[in-house]
Amino acid sequence: MKRRELLSLFTIFCLSLLLTVGCNQTSPSSNNQNNGKPIVIGYSNWAGWWPWAIAEEEGLFAKNGANVEMRWFDGYLESMEAFAAGQIDGNCQTLNDTIAFAGDSVNGQVAVLVNDNSAGNDKIIVSEEIDDIQDLRGKKVAVEEGVVDDFLLTIALEKNGMERSDVEIVNLETSAAVEAFVAGQTDAVAAFPPFWLKALKREGSKELISSKEFPGAIPDLLVVSQKLIDEQPDQVQAIVNTWFDTLDFMDKNPDRANQIMAQRANVSIEELNLLKEGTKIFTIEENLEAFQDGEGIKHMPTAAKRMALFMLDVGFIEQAPDLNKIFDDRFVQAYSQQQS
Repeated sequence: MKRRELLSLFTIFCLSLLLTVGCNQTSPSSNNQNNGKPIVIGYSNWAGWWPWAIAEEEGLFAKNGANVEMRWFDGYLESMEAFAAGQIDGNCQTLNDTIAFAGDSVNGQVAVLVNDNSAGNDKIIVSEEIDDIQDLRGKKVAVEEGVVDDFLLTIALEKNGMERSDVEIVNLETSAAVEAFVAGQTDAVAAFPPFWLKALKREGSKELISSKEFPGAIPDLLVVSQKLIDEQPDQVQAIVNTWFDTLDFMDKNPDRANQIMAQRANVSIEELNLLKEGTKIFTIEENLEAFQDGEGIKHMPTAAKRMALFMLDVGFIEQAPDLNKIFDDRFVQAYSQQQS
């Protein structure tokens, strides 16, 4: 869904929020404590975000002094809309989508943690006769324009001296794109799981390119509101600390961790392991590097500039947000210093 299509919805929410604030003025001290209400963080069905279920199930938030409710969304778009409208305090989402929604967000959107990078879970699946990317010239490629897999397609084409105009883009929502490919209506499709699993059911179909070849192209993040950072920075720090405690728990208790994640995601252990293979969970060192300025898209400030230009070019957004305001690495920096 294009950002401009959500403007009317956001306007309604903004008005509702202003009315609520006007009728419920509280002192600064009570604002800082959030009246004892839990911080609500949205997450949805992506392998890099499943570990949050472990944090909740095993009491790791409480261990770190974080008063948090993890809210599961069956629809990823719904989680982003709720966050942008100020209905929740944070959300698990990609860098691409953070750029798309930040400009219309009621309380601001700031990435404070890299959960993972897609490392093979996003793929371009092609028909039998296509053997390399040059074979895509003039071919129909089904993809949801402006989203992460369109970006993956674009940078793959550019790496091989091609442009998006060298292929015929068939703009379809991801599930419909896969349906079109399976039905033989297109020659290729770009998709994320579980959709590419279905794409491979077309006879002779195969993987041509995956996100594994482009580290940094699809970062998956914990994004919180600027309001939360301003009012409860200690809680944001506690949430970030909890994430790394969760990774430690997973390392020490793999069977229990897999059980919790499989149950939350409603997948088998076999499916869980398959999708984990294409997900690169980030260490604290990899977080620090990702937040730094530098050459190449493995550095998020660089990736964000490239993504914003891409989304402007394809008409997915009408104006890029201030990219300097969507990153805050103080919390991963503080965690790193605690460990040294």
